[in-house]
Amino acid sequence: MNIKIGRKIYFDKQTGNIIVDTGEREGFVVESTIKQDFKTYTALAERVPETVSVIQLEYGQYSQDFVKCNGYRVNIEVYDTLPEDRKHEALEFGYLDPNDTESQETVYRPPFSVEI
Repeated sequence: MNIKIGRKIYFDKQTGNIIVDTGEREGFVVESTIKQDFKTYTALAERVPETVSVIQLEYGQYSQDFVKCNGYRVNIEVYDTLPEDRKHEALEFGYLDPNDTESQETVYRPPFSVEI
């Protein structure tokens, strides 16, 4: 039986900075609970749970964006306005502009896969 589990992205509620990305898993795997993740991942265990939120993605969701980006975060202002089933839409990915050789500043924006 081949099970596919999407990634969970844990982030700081105040800043939107990513704390832990569990990654995607496939095969003979079991989905972990949030409580289990707080025990498993040191970065979460060191945090007060009330200061952390999580976005659960479907397996493969935004996979090309994760490959092409050089960073990602959660836009807190957007996150707070979205219903529970659309919280993932607050994810912003950072991309370098291939035409701008001077500045290597990351620009965060909605996923390219959604814009196209």
